[in-house]
Amino acid sequence: MRWTLLLLSLLMPAVSWLSQQEAFGPTNGAISDRYPTLIVAAGYAFAIWGLIFLWDVVFGAWQAFSKRAAGAALAGARPWAAGGFALTAAWMPVFSQQLFWLALLIIWGALACLLVAALKLSNDAAPVPGQTWLAWAPVSLHAGWLALAAFLNTAQVIVAYGLLSTTNMLPWTLVLFAAAAVLLLLANRRMRGNLPFVAAALWALAAVYVKQSQAALAGADTAAWVAVGVAIVLAAQTVWLRLRAQPLHVTG
Repeated sequence: MRWTLLLLSLLMPAVSWLSQQEAFGPTNGAISDRYPTLIVAAGYAFAIWGLIFLWDVVFGAWQAFSKRAAGAALAGARPWAAGGFALTAAWMPVFSQQLFWLALLIIWGALACLLVAALKLSNDAAPVPGQTWLAWAPVSLHAGWLALAAFLNTAQVIVAYGLLSTTNMLPWTLVLFAAAAVLLLLANRRMRGNLPFVAAALWALAAVYVKQSQAALAGADTAAWVAVGVAIVLAAQTVWLRLRAQPLHVTG
């Protein structure tokens, strides 16, 4: 599993590069622009993928080559992280091929895998040296970004197939925001204030505000401020959790 995880961590940026070269079809950004929603983030936000991929490769290399990369929590997280990496790589060509239902299943599967991996690492009472910044942090950052990206993808599927109103998107967008808030708050609580997870989510929510505050779609202004509200609540919860909890990661 060590080598599989390393290879999958390298596969993600390789597939991403090919996707940006339109090897699989239109770029993900071009397709997203065809289906505007009230929960989409500003384009600059997606630059976080560079940091995610880089840190995931560092994680893959560390757990493959370091003799210190042992322990029950890390062993338990490996297959889930590998599954999340594989699904992340698979999502890009599938979305480019505009197989939207399949892409939606894949991104939710990737989120589920990486959330499990992050939970296992977050609740490790005795992390090995290096585990904090070389395993827990990159997996958590990846999970935090997908926690919003999965809802963005859901909204785009709704618009692409006309499942709900595309002229009055605010009501069902508010439902998605509420579901995203519940997921973020529950996951963050289980991880007792996971800073990389929260940082990625806040980055996404801030970019949703930037995008929607400048959008011409009906309800965009409201959606922008809802994103701010979710971000404030998540940040406040994190401060409260970190203040009341014992430090989880003190090595590495």
